[in-house]
Amino acid sequence: MGMMPVASPRIDEDLGLRETPDPSTPWQTVVWNDPVNLMSYVSHVFREYFGYDRPHAERLMLAVHHEGHAVVAEGPREQMELHTRAMHEYGLWATVRKAPS
Repeated sequence: MGMMPVASPRIDEDLGLRETPDPSTPWQTVVWNDPVNLMSYVSHVFREYFGYDRPHAERLMLAVHHEGHAVVAEGPREQMELHTRAMHEYGLWATVRKAPS
């Protein structure tokens, strides 16, 4: 029996078989409604952490309350993960998701 040829990593890369993240793909930090936090506290967190003005923070908070969630930030995945971690530290429910195309 002969030896089976094995594709080298270089060949795999040339064929585009390795999946690499696209840095231009936007990601989102989503804050979800929860039964614990007061609406005033959620608005306060958006103002304090993101630096949003009162009307913008309150619009986001009302979206969380009435629609069940709101996209509070969009950008590179790593930054959205940091925002999500920060929201957790404030006691809010948050996740990271790929922005719709």
